[in-house]
Amino acid sequence: MSDGQSSTGNLHHLFRKADYLRWHRLESRRQILRSQLGFAELTSSRPKPCIGCTHYHGLAYGYSRETRTVLVCGFHPYGWQGEVCPDWQEIS
Repeated sequence: MSDGQSSTGNLHHLFRKADYLRWHRLESRRQILRSQLGFAELTSSRPKPCIGCTHYHGLAYGYSRETRTVLVCGFHPYGWQGEVCPDWQEIS
């Protein structure tokens, strides 16, 4: 490897490192702001009958917000509406 390629790779590494440090500082500031505003406590987006279930999928599919749909699980695509799901299995 020539000296020009080595210095270019080193320069690229330094830019990536500086970019990461800038991103990390910004995320730290955002986290502090979230905690000050009361958003630090995260609540689960899972439906109550799906908490701890091995069949939970929870990914959204679709190309736009209007058409996006969350697939909750393979048995109940829109989630179980009752209190206790008959297909619930503990995560092993």
